[in-house]
Amino acid sequence: MNERGNHCLWRRESASLQPVKTFSPPRILIEVPHQRLHLLSESGEKLGSYPVSTSQYGLGFEKGSLRTPTGRFRIIDKIGQGEPPWMSFKGRVATGVIASLGGEQDLILSRILWLDGVDPENGNTRDRYIYLHGTNQEERIGERASHGCIRLRNLDMIELFERVSVGDCVEIRG
Repeated sequence: MNERGNHCLWRRESASLQPVKTFSPPRILIEVPHQRLHLLSESGEKLGSYPVSTSQYGLGFEKGSLRTPTGRFRIIDKIGQGEPPWMSFKGRVATGVIASLGGEQDLILSRILWLDGVDPENGNTRDRYIYLHGTNQEERIGERASHGCIRLRNLDMIELFERVSVGDCVEIRG
C-alpha cells in the first residue's frame, strides 16, 4: 500500500514471473499510438494528461533493443526529489549540471520514475533501465523519438513526479 492508500497488485508472485490474478486499475496509462500519458484516480477518473515521446525504434522487450516495452508495470523508485528543473542525471545520480534544451544527445533530466515490469514478457524492464523522465529534446515530445524510455517535458515530469508514489501501477498500451 502506498501513502495514498491504493494498492498496486501488479507484482510478480514468484521468480517464475507469474502475474497476480487480481489487478488494480493503472494509476498511469500511456497510450503509445497517441503519444499520451494519463494520470488516473483509483476509480479511473482522469486527473491529468501529458504528451510523451516513446521509442523511435517501436515497441519491444528485448535487452539492447532501445524499444519501449508494453504491458503492466509498477514504479519502483522516484529519483530527483528536490533537484532543480533541467538537472542532468547519469546512472540515476544528479550530475550537478543544469542542461539546456536541444541537442542530439538524449539526456535524462529533472526527475526519474523507474519502472519494473510485472508481466512475463516485460519482466526485464527494471534491468533495461526503462524510466519516465524529463528530456532536453522537448521539441520532439508527441513523436516517437526516445531510446526506449518515456520522455516528458521537464515541468510536466516534475508535476507528475509529485503526484505519484513508489508502488503505483503503470500500463503502457501499444
